[in-house]
Amino acid sequence: MTDHKDYFGESVAATYDESAAGMFTADAVDPAVAVLAELAGDGRALELGVGTGRIALPLAARGVEVHGIELSRAMADRLRAKPGGEAVGVTFGDFTTARAPGTFSVAYLVFNTIMNLTTQDAQVDCFRNVAAHLAPGGTFVIEVMVPQLRKLPPGQNAVPFHVGETRLGFDTYDTATQAMASHHVRVENGEGSFRSIPFRYVWPAELDLMARLAGMRLRDRWADWDRSPFTADSESHVSVWEKTDG
Repeated sequence: MTDHKDYFGESVAATYDESAAGMFTADAVDPAVAVLAELAGDGRALELGVGTGRIALPLAARGVEVHGIELSRAMADRLRAKPGGEAVGVTFGDFTTARAPGTFSVAYLVFNTIMNLTTQDAQVDCFRNVAAHLAPGGTFVIEVMVPQLRKLPPGQNAVPFHVGETRLGFDTYDTATQAMASHHVRVENGEGSFRSIPFRYVWPAELDLMARLAGMRLRDRWADWDRSPFTADSESHVSVWEKTDG
């Protein structure tokens, strides 16, 4: 996002919901929406990278006023075309700098989206931008993977995350820079395609320091939206930081 390149243009947006179908199931969505609705209370919610509305729409359906920041107009078009989509406001831009109107009780980044920011400076700027949107006592929630470096044997920089008959997915890591990329290979009906998206992986303790720089402190960290304990073996985490009065 620091280069403002849209990796989620029309060709990706057209099939995004289907390609990530597992993340649209009730088992994946409902626990996240329940936590976010509780944190929002009677206030407003801000989603960074609102996409096609996977979380924003069911959260709005629970009576929470939701506003999104989104770089991809193609993804936002899918959101607006869905039932209830007109109720979710969208501000277009990079969520390190774009300002949505008003203040919010909760802001959130889900499904590893913090890693779309490919430099540490951009990730720090994201926290500062969120803090500027939050009311005192408001919360910032991030759902993100724990870097899977323990799965890398010496001399290897790739970790597969999907191996199927028609699709292969693998992540590559640069441990010197914390740069990584997700690679997607598809072969269907005798035709192949390849797509690669850059990311920057980030550690939980690093995120805590970014939060402190922005005037927030860690309130909760769980392994998942079900609030299960975060341990050394957790492969992801849901973290909640609170904006301090200062």
